[in-house]
Amino acid sequence: MTAPTRERETEFEPVYHRYGPHRAGLPPLLPYFRELWHRRGFATEMSRAEIRGANSKTLFGQAWLVLNPLLLAAVYYLLVTILRGHHDPKVFVHLTLGLFAFQMVSHSMTSGTKSVVSAGKLLINTAFPRLLIPLSAVRTAVFHFLPTIPVYLVFHLIFLTRVWSPSMFLSLYFFGCMLLFSAGLAAFFATVQVYFRDTSSFLPYFVRIWMYLSPVLWLPENVAHFSKTVVTIIQLNPMYAMLGGYAEAIQEEKVPDVGLFLSSGLWAVAVAVIGFLFFISRERDFAVRLT
Repeated sequence: MTAPTRERETEFEPVYHRYGPHRAGLPPLLPYFRELWHRRGFATEMSRAEIRGANSKTLFGQAWLVLNPLLLAAVYYLLVTILRGHHDPKVFVHLTLGLFAFQMVSHSMTSGTKSVVSAGKLLINTAFPRLLIPLSAVRTAVFHFLPTIPVYLVFHLIFLTRVWSPSMFLSLYFFGCMLLFSAGLAAFFATVQVYFRDTSSFLPYFVRIWMYLSPVLWLPENVAHFSKTVVTIIQLNPMYAMLGGYAEAIQEEKVPDVGLFLSSGLWAVAVAVIGFLFFISRERDFAVRLT
């Protein structure tokens, strides 16, 4: 057998991954995350397939990615207008900004919750870092969020007198925090869903209450009008700092308070670490639970 022939045969040899027992429920993390990075294309293709499949099932296709949150914003604005008793364009602009961002986080969490259970035979027949599955759901939610950005910018230009400021770039920090926070939530609830299949049924009610306690339907400066108990609950809400800083940087065009930066970063890192480690420590049990 010639050398070129031998090279061609070894080039297509399959790679086998052996998962052995480990003491604390966690595999060696450095090799795990290295393999996670090498196989990031796998999560990308999963996300692309999900986006193509979802768009092909609706009449409006890609347009529905914008129409759905926009119609929700219109409905909530009508409700807020009735409650407030007067029309305020600033409220509508804030509502669209907050709702678009909050939906990205909630969609990451709810779709990530179902991602592992719906993977089915893929978990049994293929060896790969399972964390890629909820991360692909987060990627899908981000790509659903992207078409809403130009829609918001149109409202921003029409209804707000302040059009542009360098401080608006600070919103990228809070967006990154929301993204990391979403990934941690998706990993955590995807693990819980494997053991408790009713988790996905309860989440929509939790998300609805969570949205009411977040600065989506109300402006951050309205907190002073709430009772002390409600204010305490709101300030413990991670989305209060993330959405509050995000809205201040974009709409108010000013540098958010340092506390918002610190709170957003701490929440994002803490939830991501807890969610990822919890998922990784349990992922070897998934195939058994899903068969």
